Amino acid sequence: MPDPVIHISHVHKSYGALKAVDDVDFSVGFSTCFGLLGPNGAGKTTLMKMIYGMSRRDHGYPGAIRVFGFDPDQNELDIKFLSGVVSQENNLDSELNVWQNLLVYSKFYGMKRKSACSRIDELLEFFELSVKKKSRIRELSGGMKRRLVIARSLIHMPRLLILDEPTTGLDPQVRHLIWEKLRRLKKEGMTILLTTHYMEEAFQLCDRILIMDKGRKVLEGCPAALLAGHIEPVVMEIQDDALAKRLADLPLAEEVRSDCSHGRPLYYAQNFEILKSLADRLGSGGYYLRQSNLEDLFLKLTGRMLNAEQ
Repeated sequence: MPDPVIHISHVHKSYGALKAVDDVDFSVGFSTCFGLLGPNGAGKTTLMKMIYGMSRRDHGYPGAIRVFGFDPDQNELDIKFLSGVVSQENNLDSELNVWQNLLVYSKFYGMKRKSACSRIDELLEFFELSVKKKSRIRELSGGMKRRLVIARSLIHMPRLLILDEPTTGLDPQVRHLIWEKLRRLKKEGMTILLTTHYMEEAFQLCDRILIMDKGRKVLEGCPAALLAGHIEPVVMEIQDDALAKRLADLPLAEEVRSDCSHGRPLYYAQNFEILKSLADRLGSGGYYLRQSNLEDLFLKLTGRMLNAEQ
């Protein structure tokens, strides 16, 4: 078996009394997408920064970080030449146009102008930005800026793409476009590491995920396998307060598990028909029957929602 692209072993990071990352370990294989999933403040971004050398792990623990075999505390530049990094912020130069933003960035990697220009054309076409190549940054939509930032991170043909909340704040259409581009990159051999608090993004893109909460690893595995192994497959959301009060007075079958910890009552079961029979007793409207998802799993494991603040 080849060595993993990323290997994290018992890593810690503290800011004073705050334990941002607490004894986390995982590995990421070649040409896979690995997701760090958790709410804001879970430690995802801190862990990312340690991987590409922006922040140093706490020493004094038997931990280690290796990226292509390199230690980011000692070989930060080696890792940066092999990696493309997309931070949460769209830190583009507003004084330059789309083309110039990419050309300037290519110089950081010592690319010759001819090869840089060819690569820029290729990336603009791939991210459907060719018609905007002479546009100023302020003329771009939020989705265009995000695609440009990702294109910029790929200018030097990295083998690893690191994405921190790549689609936060974007509308669903743009989000799906970015997902499609990331799938294509993975098919072409790119290894992708991303952080997200969007359950659907993790499920759509990731071969494996690590669920984090308060700096600690909660669970790791294939998204579908985690759902199959750790939570009931169907759920009924109660969306009407009066209906919630009525349901609270009804006896529930033993096969039904309720969670009313967040004001919106949720009822889980292994079988759709069990919840359907319960719904039939309530009449029409006021509830929603659906499949369980990663947010339900996170709620079951931590007692909190994925979009909750720490």
